[in-house]
Amino acid sequence: MFLGLLLHGCTWVEPTTEGVNVRVVYLAQVEGCKKLGSVKVGVLDKVLFVSRSEEQVAAELEVSGQNAAAEIGGDTIVATSRVIDGEQAFDVYRCRQ
Repeated sequence: MFLGLLLHGCTWVEPTTEGVNVRVVYLAQVEGCKKLGSVKVGVLDKVLFVSRSEEQVAAELEVSGQNAAAEIGGDTIVATSRVIDGEQAFDVYRCRQ
């Protein structure tokens, strides 16, 4: 129980300086953007056999996706999969010049 309380507020993925500028949007919002590629990111969804909050895992995956997109020159991501076992895929776009 104590471990669960500790894990509830933990965030292990921090946005990079470049990653904070990457937008997360829906597919309909990338019309006119250039697709740069795709990334698949992952985070721990369990710690010592204790499942982490689905919301926390999803939030960390989004931040990881933003960071990964920034590394390849993207400024926008669109989720292309659901969260499965702590992993998620995103398409990366450049929408701003």
